[in-house]
This record gives sequence, C-alpha cells and structure tokens, in this order.
Amino acid sequence: METKITGTGVAIVTPFLFSGEVDFGSLTKLLDNIIINGVDFIVGLGTTSEAVTLSFDEKKEVMKHVIKVVNNRIPVVIGIGGNNTYAVTDEIKNTDFNGISAILSVAPYYNKPNQRGIYEHFKAIAEVCPVPIILYNVPGRTSSNISAETVVKLAEDFKNIVAVKEASGDLSQVMNIIKHMPDGFSVLSGDDALTLPMIALGAEGVISVVANAFPKEFSQLVNYSLIGDIEDSRVLHYRLIEIIDLLFVDGNPAGVKAALEINGLMGNNLRLPMVPVTHDIYLRLAHAIEEIKTK
Repeated sequence: METKITGTGVAIVTPFLFSGEVDFGSLTKLLDNIIINGVDFIVGLGTTSEAVTLSFDEKKEVMKHVIKVVNNRIPVVIGIGGNNTYAVTDEIKNTDFNGISAILSVAPYYNKPNQRGIYEHFKAIAEVCPVPIILYNVPGRTSSNISAETVVKLAEDFKNIVAVKEASGDLSQVMNIIKHMPDGFSVLSGDDALTLPMIALGAEGVISVVANAFPKEFSQLVNYSLIGDIEDSRVLHYRLIEIIDLLFVDGNPAGVKAALEINGLMGNNLRLPMVPVTHDIYLRLAHAIEEIKTK
C-alpha cells in the first residue's frame, strides 16, 4: 500500500454533555479548530476518546460525524484493537471504511501474550484489514511491549502495516526500530514530550494529545522538527512542556478536557471511571495556558 501516515496526528477527545450524552456540537468545533490550525490527520476512537466507555452505536455515530465534518480535508484514522483477536478481526470485517484512511491497533492488553502471540495477533489483523495499519505500542497501559524485532518483522512481512505509534518511552527501542525498519515504514511518537527527540532520531511524526488544545503550536513544533530546524522546534518544545506534563497528572483525557474547557471549546465532562482533574491542577492548567497565549 502507498499510504504513508506522517506529521501531526491528533488523538481526538469525545466531548460529552453534562448529562453524559455525546456532545456532537462541540465535536464539530473541535475538529474544525484542529483542521484550520494545520494538523495532518485525525485519530478517532483511541484511548484519548474514552472509546472503552462508548457503546457500539455511539462509536458508529461518533465516527460517522467525524468523517462528515472532516469531509476529506485531512486523513481520518480509526482505532480498532483489543485483546481478543477474533473480535478485532470480526469488527474490521464489519466496518465501513468509506472515509477512513487507516486503523490504529493497540497491542493486546491484560492477557500479556509473548512476542510470537503479538506477531500472530497482528498477522491476523493484517490479513483481513482493507486499509493501512498503524501498530500502537503503549506498555504502560497494556503491560505488553511490542519489541523492536517484532515491529520490524511485521513491517517486513505485511505491506499494509505502515507505521507504529511508539509510546514505550524507550528511546533505545525507538532507535532499534528506525535503524532496521523497511523503506516506507514510519515511526510516530506516542508521547508528546518525546516528539522532538524522537523526530531528531528519525521518527516522522506524532499522534498527539496536546494538539487537541494547541493544534497550531504543536503542528509548528513537528513541522520545524521534520525539516531539521531544531532551534525553532526547541523554542516551541519548551513553551509547551509544562502544559504537556500537567495534562497527564490526573490522567488522560482528564487534563486535556480541562484545557479544552479553559480554551472555550467544550465542557469538562468525562465518563466514569475517568473523573475531572483536581481544582489545583485546573488552576495550574489555566495559568500555564494563559502564559502560552501571552508569549
């Protein structure tokens, strides 16, 4: 497959009304704001979207709305993954991929397969998926690391596995993937704070949380990094680093939803088991956001 996913992707949140229902009006505002501020692609139904708290029908309606609002302006990626391989492949077989450019598929969680099991899981997905696949490695959530060797073997064996979102925080592993990966494969940062150093090592983009709230600034950081303008990218990195750290103190997407409310884009509403950030963190976020806006 020729599709190459690079640049700044945004793992979008799902806005909720105070009543708990999906807030489609705020979702429209969020998507338009992200797109006009220069991001390269959208990722829906990932961890940041609270997808595990959405019903099957809600997931369908959210992605239908995302595809309609985006209207082919930029690529749309959808999260389809899990720890039941047959359920994942069945979902893929029954998904309408009209308007969807790729899927993001997380490593199997909870049951902790070995590397052979991880390889066979993604092999089964690759054999049925009609669009490109981005692997998602996030051991902090899954307790299941996709080794560099497994990533490279999957990339070599399946042409529709085109990228990995690397959120292990292990730069040695990142370098090992980049050194050995085949042509046409991309490494994407899964950690906003490590995006600049990962691009300096050879990564080609990011799937970002902070870009929900600061799409222009973070897209500029990525674009500067990709052209080798380390000085300008470093300025933006340090401008955003405090807000990036604060976003994750009380869990994701609690931090970014607070930031989005402060920015006037949506209400600060989450679904259990996620809860809003503490009052102290909210005030610190508001202060950090004000500083960014006045610089």
